[in-house]
Amino acid sequence: MDELELLKKDWGKQDSSYKKLSTNDIYPMLQKKSSSIVKTLFYISIGELVFWILINTIPYFLSDSYRERMDAIYYNDYIFAGLTILSYGVILLFIYLLFKSHKAISVTDNAKKLMESILKTRRVIKYYVIYNLVIAFISMVIGMYFAIMHDPNLADTISHFNKKQMLITYVIVIGVTAVFVFVIWLFYKLLYGLLLKRLNRNYKELKKLEI
Repeated sequence: MDELELLKKDWGKQDSSYKKLSTNDIYPMLQKKSSSIVKTLFYISIGELVFWILINTIPYFLSDSYRERMDAIYYNDYIFAGLTILSYGVILLFIYLLFKSHKAISVTDNAKKLMESILKTRRVIKYYVIYNLVIAFISMVIGMYFAIMHDPNLADTISHFNKKQMLITYVIVIGVTAVFVFVIWLFYKLLYGLLLKRLNRNYKELKKLEI
């Protein structure tokens, strides 16, 4: 049991004057814990940005066959370039917003403002996860479309498909896309979900202090 839990336990047993003292002791701990959580989220987001940059660039520069295939599929494709720029732009915006949240939580001396900062952080992460799921689905669909249209071998194979085979192909594409999006959702659920639960617990404790 950590120092905060011990204080909370004693807080419920003592008289009102001691409760006032304990409230003053508990608040800085909640503030410190919340700031630490948002700081961790900030570092995770930076790591995510670096990860996606490496995933997208290393194979392109190290593999000639991969580079030729990507150039053939996305040659002069402004949609793909636009999606890539948008994706990195949103990640950078997310990093900036988390940095602002961390700074706001670190310097606030008011329980109400701290609660507002926690709620704002939760909303930012929620919208960021939703955006990533949507952009992942769109990117998968567009990527497969251009692969079919611009990859000569794949286009030649599909051109001989009958209606039933084409239907099966579409079902497979949808299934693969759904699995891919689910894996991303699971990743964010595990990565950000655990930290958000801790942030939510701090928010609930602050509400009790306000009461």
